[in-house]
Amino acid sequence: QLQASGGGPAQAGGSLRLSCEANAKSGDFGTMAWYRQAPGKRRELIAEITRGRKINVAASVSGRFSCSRESAKNILWLQMNNLKAEDTAVYVCSALYRPDIYSDYSLYWGQGTQVTVSS
Repeated sequence: QLQASGGGPAQAGGSLRLSCEANAKSGDFGTMAWYRQAPGKRRELIAEITRGRKINVAASVSGRFSCSRESAKNILWLQMNNLKAEDTAVYVCSALYRPDIYSDYSLYWGQGTQVTVSS
């Protein structure tokens, strides 16, 4: 289960920090990622971070958004700075998870958190 939080209203130029907490008593998480979907638009990959902490950030948010993870607590973060009105969307986290090393990873999705940026 993935629980995203931290969304809400923000002013243009402001900052928000989203978190996504993955509940799992055992097993391990592979790549974790943030997506967003604005009304009438397709879901967009914003940032992803691998188990080895390799980070990819979409060009549309590069230099403004950063992604990190705290593996011990299975938490994924998205730091969003210099927000723009076009960043308004529902932000959703995802994670690859496997219960043990003998299993394949499966993809899980969180419920999303709304970010609304006003200019």
